[in-house]
Order: sequence, then structure tokens, then C-alpha cells
Amino acid sequence: MIAVKRITYILIAILSFSLSAFSADAPPPDNPNIRVLLIPLVETVLSSEIAARIEKITVRMGDRFKHGQDLIVFDCEMYYAQLRKSKAELDEAHKTLEVNQRLDKLQSVSQLEISVSKARAEGAAADVSLRKTQVNKCSLKAPFAGRVVKVRANPYEYVSPGQPLLEVLDDIHLNLQLFVPSKWLKWLKKDAKFSVHIDETGKDYPARVTSLGARLDPVSQTLEIRSEIEGQHPELLAGMSGTAHFTIPD
Repeated sequence: MIAVKRITYILIAILSFSLSAFSADAPPPDNPNIRVLLIPLVETVLSSEIAARIEKITVRMGDRFKHGQDLIVFDCEMYYAQLRKSKAELDEAHKTLEVNQRLDKLQSVSQLEISVSKARAEGAAADVSLRKTQVNKCSLKAPFAGRVVKVRANPYEYVSPGQPLLEVLDDIHLNLQLFVPSKWLKWLKKDAKFSVHIDETGKDYPARVTSLGARLDPVSQTLEIRSEIEGQHPELLAGMSGTAHFTIPD
């Protein structure tokens, strides 16, 4: 019985210590200064959509790129040859169908042959469409304007569909991630203005709340919010941190 009580007291002490530790991470509700982290609006890994050999990589780590820019170019000689072959087969199928349609007017061909020639023409057209889609993927294009985080492939390397090639992020539109006390929900709303000091640049920037989180952290009693720094500031990078300063109403 004594052993059970002792274990119970130990568990209570551990739980109390854990709660105290989490609570210590939460900013006091009357402290207007909150730590922030700069995060990219979009960060993703671009992969190959075809099996091919890399002919050229046009960017390196840290390079900026434009929306639609060719980032990686593949050797697609085989895909172009398949497209030419499919176009020739489509031309043949169309000519066969045209001849059968003329013969049909003379009642010199069966309806089965007409149906078969139509089906072959449709199949050849679908194959041409497929080959065109493959050819259109012979270069990996930038889905947005941004910056290269990491290059995972090398020139002349043979890659497979789905293989990760480039890590990229949108550093033009950076968000601020911060956690505010839950009591601030009484007055903090979307579009609220505040200032943020970024440690790495030593500068202050105007910012605006863009969204409020959907769930409170029950332990720290904080809510995640997202904000954006107003204006264009090319010196800012994802991963920088700082302190947000809010004006708390009386």
C-alpha cells in the first residue's frame, strides 16, 4: 500500500513538472512580444514525370527562378520518335477511314469495316495525344517564382517517374508563424496590424495577421496564427526569426 502511494506521488510530481515545462514555453498573456519564424508560402519537392536521362540542369542551390522557367531538361529523343510514329499511324488510320467512307457510299464495304476503321482512327488519335503529353514533360518547369533549396540530381543521370529532383520554395511570399496566448482571442482579429523585428537583418517591418488557427493547444494555452510582412523585402529569407510586437488594448 505504501509502495502504491509512493508511485502515485511520483506520477503526480512528474505530471506537475511536465505541465510547468509546457506552460513556461507559453508567452504571458500580458507580454506584447512574441517570437516569430519566417516560413515560405509554398515549399515543395519537384519530381520527374517521365523516365529519361537528364540532359541539363539550369539552376543550382540558392538560384532564383521565374514561373514557367525550365529548371531541368531531359533527353527525349525516344519520346519525339514515338510521337512521329503515332502521327504517321494516325494519318494512315484517317486515310483508311476516308476510303471506307467513300466505298460506303457505293455500298462496297461492310458496316463492320467502317466501325473498325473509325475505332482505329480514334485509337491512333488517343495515342498521339498521349505522346504529346509525354513530350510536354521533357522539361521540368517551375510551378511558381522562387528559389532552389537543394538539387537532388546530376546531369546525365537517368531518372524514373516520381523521383525527387529539386527542392524549391516561394521566397517572394513569406509568412510569419507565431503562437499567441489564447486570451488574446478577445481582441486579436484577422487583418490586425503589428510590427516585427527580424534578428538576422536587425530591421523592423510592418506586418498583418492573415489567419487564425482552428485549435488551441490545451497545454500551453496558445493559438497558432499566420501573418505576412507588408511590402517587398528581398533581404528576408525563410528560416529567419524575430520578435513580433503587438499593442494590447486596455
